[in-house]
Formats: sequence, C-alpha cells, structure tokens
Amino acid sequence: MGGRRVVTRWWTLAAVLCMAAAPAAYGAPVRVPMSVWVGSWASAQQIPEPGNLLPADAAHDVTLRQAVRLSLGGRRVRVRLSNAFGTAPLRIDAVHLARGAAGAARIDPASDRALTFDGRPEVSIPAGADYLSDPVDLPVAALTTLTISMHLADAPARQTGHPGSRATSYLASGNQVAAADLTAVRKAWHWWQLAGVEVERPGGAAIVTLGDSITDGAGATTDGDNRWPDVLAARLQADPKTRGLGVLNAGIGGNRVLLDDVGPNALARFDRDVLSPAGVRYLIVLEGINDLGTLARTQPVSPQAHADLTARMIGAYRQIALRARSHGIKVIGATILPDGGSGYYHPDALSEHDRQVLNAWIRAPGHFDAVVDFDAVTRDPADPRRIAARYDSGDGLHPSPAGYKAMAEAIPLALFK
Repeated sequence: MGGRRVVTRWWTLAAVLCMAAAPAAYGAPVRVPMSVWVGSWASAQQIPEPGNLLPADAAHDVTLRQAVRLSLGGRRVRVRLSNAFGTAPLRIDAVHLARGAAGAARIDPASDRALTFDGRPEVSIPAGADYLSDPVDLPVAALTTLTISMHLADAPARQTGHPGSRATSYLASGNQVAAADLTAVRKAWHWWQLAGVEVERPGGAAIVTLGDSITDGAGATTDGDNRWPDVLAARLQADPKTRGLGVLNAGIGGNRVLLDDVGPNALARFDRDVLSPAGVRYLIVLEGINDLGTLARTQPVSPQAHADLTARMIGAYRQIALRARSHGIKVIGATILPDGGSGYYHPDALSEHDRQVLNAWIRAPGHFDAVVDFDAVTRDPADPRRIAARYDSGDGLHPSPAGYKAMAEAIPLALFK
C-alpha cells in the first residue's frame, strides 16, 4: 500500500509538471522565470585605520544607520554582515532595513523590516567570517536607497569596515533600529560591518568592479552616487536589454595588486570580493596605479626594479583572469589612467614607461576577455601623461564626477548582453 501511494504521488507530480509545460490555449507555452539571488550592492572590507574607527564614545550601545544605493531591484532582500577582520565573535543585537534617502537619517516607517538570522533577531558572527541574514519580503526597485540599521552592545576589538563610503552614515545612542528618525545623532562617512545586499528576482547577474580609489570614488560627490560604477549601474537600468544586471563596487582607496597597503592586496581579497557575492558573471579589473606610484615615490629605483614590478603585476593579472574564468566569470581588463600631474606620486619617465608597458599588455588580445580603455578616455590629448583638465578632480590622479561619467559611458553595454 505504501508503495502504491508513492507511485500515485509521482504520477500526480508528473501530471502537474506536464500541464505546466504544455502550451496555453491558443498561445505559447507558459514559462515561469526562475528566481535567483543576485548581488545588488557591495563594499570591499578592510581593517579601518585609526581615524576611521567608530569613535571611542560611540563604540558601546550604539545604533549604526547606514545608507546604500541598490543597483538592482528584487522581490526579497537579504543582507551580508561582515566580521572578516575581527579577532573574536561579533554580536549584533538587532538589524532592521527600510527604504530611505541618501544623506538623511529618516526612513520610510511603512517599509521597515526586522531582519533575522536563522530565525533569531540577533547574530554572533565568527571571527574572519561573513553572515547572510534570512530573506525578508520587501520589494525594492533598482537605484533606490536602502537603509540598514544595526545595534551593537559593544564594537569589536578589531573592526571591519569600508572607510571610503562617500555616503553619510549615522550613529545614535541606544537601540534605535526601528526609529523612523534618530535622536542625538552624529554623522560619519564610513561603513562598518556591512558587506553586501542581495536581492531575489526572476533572473539576473552581477558585475564586480575590482579596483582602488578610482573605483572606490575618490573625487566623487558625497551622497551623490556618481562614481563610475554608479553611472554604469544607471546606464544598465536605462537599457531594457541590461536591466537584469547589478553592479558591485569592490574598490578600496590605496589598494594595490601585489602588496597590502590600504586593505588587502587584490589577489588576497579576490575570493571574498569577487567570488562570494551571489550571481557574479562579469568582472572589470582596474588596479595598478598604486603599485606603480609607490615603487619610486620616495626615491628613484633601478630600471631592473621597474621591470621586475611590471612582470610581477602581469603575473597577478593572469592569476585574476584564470581564477575568474574558472568560475564562469567573464573578465574585462581596464587600462590604467594617467597620473603625470599627481603631486603625490610625481611619476618620472620610468614610472610612465611602466604604465605604458602594463596598458599595452592589458590591450593585447587574449589576456582578458575584453578591454575597456579608460586611459584613452581620460588622458589629455596634448599631454597623454596627464588626465585631461575637464576630467581631473584637481589632484592629477583621481577623476572628477565628469571624469567618472566619461569612464562609465565608454563601457560598451554589449559586453554584458
């Protein structure tokens, strides 16, 4: 009897599946899109420098309200919290999310949702780990601001965060995660313990932009969402053929390809920042200016040292491409922008030669799956060693919002179709 019941159930299931796949009357087959999780926002994690830590008088019994702009919309949302550089478990007592507005501590109360973690309102994140929340029903549109509020009884001894948020965060005493607005608030321009937001939707994929301060957005407008990955996200949403694509900004100011400086080197953070987010299918790599600039910033070095550096950087680029392709990710190389006007790096002829060597390698067919020539877009035609004045933020190294817009508009959307 038990066997007959099982057979009956399988036949019933088969009949249901056949009916679902059968053509609708007088029409084409009915196809229900499969829901998938896709990264909609991300920030690359690092150990904050002393000046970027939570203030000592706000490190206990504090609510952090942090705003992020989603690149992709969906039906449900989950949040990735991070204790990647912590040395002990991190306890977060409560987390809420809601629709908000850039540069404002107030949220839309009707959209407020309490997050859970394995069904509980609090979470203890092991040292060195990230932790995804349970999904929450909250339909969100692309390019909208989502506000994540978390309460910490005590900040970790070693914090994890992202100093260059270019977005205003808010700190308030006590547990105010559900408050429509915050009282006794102070502002900060960093993100803490917050690594990503993923959305559930009927199909889609994510693009990771792996880079340094030029990807992180030095020179962009605070709360303006005008870094080049932001502008790319807006372009993707404006085209019906690419509206299923999200953009995840994995830039870290001061980052290098080979050595740790501000944040772990690009190879060391590759798995966490490129492979961990959901739905990644494309990678744009714009790294290298800090490796080139620091080599001879304080004193000249030999031509052999320059040659050794470029050879090791090319080896690292190869590693990035190999590792991405092994996970089915298309790798797009971006040429390194000119920095001849930089008063910080003041590159000499050998440093400029290094940049040209690397850019020639990036442009050469076969090394990457495609190339975006940011050097050609931003350089001054009269002096190709320098950023064009109309694109220069003023330091000869970082683009202005106009420069970031030009960079994003130079990326062919056909690369992602």
